[in-house]
Amino acid sequence: MARPDTYVGINNDVNGGMTTIGKLIRDAWVFGLLEESETCEGWNFARVDDLLDKVNKEWDKHGCLVSHLPSDLFERHQKIHGVAVELAKEAGWCGEVETEDEK
Repeated sequence: MARPDTYVGINNDVNGGMTTIGKLIRDAWVFGLLEESETCEGWNFARVDDLLDKVNKEWDKHGCLVSHLPSDLFERHQKIHGVAVELAKEAGWCGEVETEDEK
């Protein structure tokens, strides 16, 4: 199967959007780089890479740690990612794929 030319969008992504790109999009929402209504559906991967650079620059300001976020961003992060985890679990995601290489 050929790799797609564009991203399917966080709402159509596998594992309830618990993918590298899905997490990137949620981080962009946290940092205000994207509106929370932006799913990135139809984006080409060069555009996704550009977003990755912007998100990484924001994380670098905070030592790449959630615990280093100022309280407003920390609360926003917890809300956005917390909701995503619950929705992903409802869609059948269990998180084991995240740690299976640690066994």
